[in-house]
Amino acid sequence: MQQTGSQILFKALKEEKVDTLFGYPGGSVMDIYDEMFRQNIRHILVRHEQGAIHAADGYARASGRVGVCLVTSGPGATNTVTGIANAYMDSIPVVVLTGQVTTAMIGNDGFQEVDITGITRTCTKHNFLVRRIGDLQGTIREAFQIARSGRPGPVLVDLPKDVIQSVIEADVPPAAVPPAEEACPDLERPCNEALKLLLKAKRPLIIVGGGVILGKASEVFRSFVKKLQIPVASTLMGMGAFPGTDPLWTGMVGMHGAYYANMAVSQCDVLMAVGVRFDDRVTSKVSAFAPHARLIHIDIDPVSIDKVIRADVSMVCHCGPALKTLNRLIDEQRLTLPKLQIRHWHRQLRQWKAEMPLQYCRNQNIKPQYVIEKLYQLTEGRAIIATEVGQNQMWAAQFYRFDEPNTFLTSGGLGAMGFGLPAAIGAQVACPDRIVVDVAGDGSIQMNIQELATVVHYGLPVKVVILNNLYLGMVRQWQELYYGRRYSQTDMTQAPDFVKLAEAYGVKGLRATKPEDVKRILLEGLETPGPVMMDFQVEPEENVYPIVKPGSPLTEMSFGNVRAVA
Repeated sequence: MQQTGSQILFKALKEEKVDTLFGYPGGSVMDIYDEMFRQNIRHILVRHEQGAIHAADGYARASGRVGVCLVTSGPGATNTVTGIANAYMDSIPVVVLTGQVTTAMIGNDGFQEVDITGITRTCTKHNFLVRRIGDLQGTIREAFQIARSGRPGPVLVDLPKDVIQSVIEADVPPAAVPPAEEACPDLERPCNEALKLLLKAKRPLIIVGGGVILGKASEVFRSFVKKLQIPVASTLMGMGAFPGTDPLWTGMVGMHGAYYANMAVSQCDVLMAVGVRFDDRVTSKVSAFAPHARLIHIDIDPVSIDKVIRADVSMVCHCGPALKTLNRLIDEQRLTLPKLQIRHWHRQLRQWKAEMPLQYCRNQNIKPQYVIEKLYQLTEGRAIIATEVGQNQMWAAQFYRFDEPNTFLTSGGLGAMGFGLPAAIGAQVACPDRIVVDVAGDGSIQMNIQELATVVHYGLPVKVVILNNLYLGMVRQWQELYYGRRYSQTDMTQAPDFVKLAEAYGVKGLRATKPEDVKRILLEGLETPGPVMMDFQVEPEENVYPIVKPGSPLTEMSFGNVRAVA
């Protein structure tokens, strides 16, 4: 029996247990889409290829599985580049299948030909150009293996049209793909060294990052924290790895981190970083970051170790094995961190929280922080929250408490506007029984707003909460604080009526203009079956606080009009 390249592709996808593709058809992939008629696989037709890659990314973040998108050659492929770079920066496992002109035409500037493997070489974990049908099945298997192993990331597979159309004998076995070798060093010695540092500490602190969530190590991490009762702070990507309602939770650290989290980092004497890469939004002024602390660093990526902050004890491995070894050693040696030893540290953290909690000044206008607070209360903290990028993203991180991993989906490293809505689509497909909300700004939502058609097409009950301040809010805030209030090209008053626009797509549109409207509109939106877009007309010049000026120590935070609690 003979099989075409398209049939072999779907066979390989089924071997990887792929149940959903996010895509958009075109000339070079028509044979794949034709074969799809005969395949039992779900396809989500997006309205733009950037929506496809972001939706695959959101699917991966919410489900913990590899997301897959399928696009045509030329502009179809290039439209995915932003999403590929986004997945690369945040270490999200995605496989991107791109169509390509025939192998004979490659390099001849054929219609819709681009060198997509060359274009994406710096923003993929690996990429492939398949030139022979005999290599196809093995290449797909290898792509998935690379995407999910080690530090996860996007892998692109470029599929020439003639390879997909070719025929091969079905009984020809694919080339063997050796299993990925996961780095797993001898952990006994460094774990004992780490425990010695922690047990001597008077002011210990743990920073948890996205590596704990990606490594599916949240439960073992929580167990470790409970055993030693060490306070926990988080990076933006680590939100949900440790419960935001736990007394040991110290908040998000960094440029828009909580006062008490930034102060804890600046005063701790031992800092344990788990699944953290120490990007500049976390550290700010590197020479002033955790200046009194000995550092323990656990990360799967050897490049991250000593790259920004020098470690006293380091482990290059997945977070799970290291934390399991730490837990075992604690149990075997019956280790505890004496309560008297760190009593003053816990008291200091409580005092900082009481003095300067996350807060804002209320007036007659809707405050965006208030919208997020009410959203948290009404969903009881159980929603999956996707965000766009900018002020809306930071307010969601600050005022929604995440108790579970894989529930905060945000573009961290790249800061890609337009991420939230398609990511929410991917999350809703992956988790059909969960409430999924996209927290958006009026600027960012317009970058991929066409995906409202996708949610209607597939009956996805995604809820969109727009914090509409009629500005490109975060850029305007920086212009106010650092550029003499010269608002250059950040005015967004020429905007669509989001309620009417939603209704034009077939989505229910709601609007709130006063603080007393907020709870009612949120309740109506959350209880309405199907997709809903809620337009909250918020305080136009509200700023995200605290804020640390780039290059300043984390202790130098600005708070605007908010003052310490008396």
